[in-house]
Amino acid sequence: MGLKQLLLSGLLLSVIEPLCAAISIGSLPDSSMVPGGVAVVPTGTEANSGSYRDERILLADFDGEQYAIIGIPLNASIGTHQFALELADGRRELLQFSIEDKEYVEQHITITNERQVNPNADDMVRINRESAEMNRAFTSWDNSQTPVFGMRAPVQGVRSSSFGLKRFFNGQPRNPHSGMDIAADEGTPIYAPAPGVILTTGNYFFNGNTIILDHGHGLISLYCHMNTIDVVAGTVVDTGDQIGKVGQTGRVTGPHLHWSINLNNTRVDPALFLVD
Repeated sequence: MGLKQLLLSGLLLSVIEPLCAAISIGSLPDSSMVPGGVAVVPTGTEANSGSYRDERILLADFDGEQYAIIGIPLNASIGTHQFALELADGRRELLQFSIEDKEYVEQHITITNERQVNPNADDMVRINRESAEMNRAFTSWDNSQTPVFGMRAPVQGVRSSSFGLKRFFNGQPRNPHSGMDIAADEGTPIYAPAPGVILTTGNYFFNGNTIILDHGHGLISLYCHMNTIDVVAGTVVDTGDQIGKVGQTGRVTGPHLHWSINLNNTRVDPALFLVD
């Protein structure tokens, strides 16, 4: 099953199933109301759906109370933010949370392949096509799965680069680092950190061999620079199932896994989900 079929299937599920947040979860992610963090906010009601910055947000029941679980972009401004709830009686309610400042440090990296820093025109055609495909995947919404927020590390290794670093390649500023890098020997097994469905796989210009794993309700994880991909789109995986092996494909300086977590189409700090 290809990406288009999977996304269409997810769209149909969203249309057919009721909007009510009927999921009950066993744990909450750590709440960290900073750029790149996660806001875990009790709603005080039973809303049908919610949105933040024009993106649908995850609503879930935990210990008898409903929570909005919201990914905060790295470029979010400091201060008060609002999100909207759609209630069962048709009313719309606005709630607030406050984002505090967090300073991310700089990281300077030397890349020997100049095209990986300044791609040519043909490269940009490919990059733009791949970016559009990944963005479509990140907006997938699967109501059929119950997301698990307590995740295992997908690979054993050294966390060689932390989320949110201000990155410079060959002295040129680039987007902040949107995931966690875990250094490990090439060929080290990579495991699913939580249950999900493989949304898509592919080889991308910057990310190399890549897997996108859908955990349900807008919680999606990304695995990059792999040596081998051991699953195909549509594969259902459980926690601990092997999905591939560590490699050094794409823009890298050595073998490692780039792992990112996406919540309401927003890249957030994976460390907030780790239980080990």
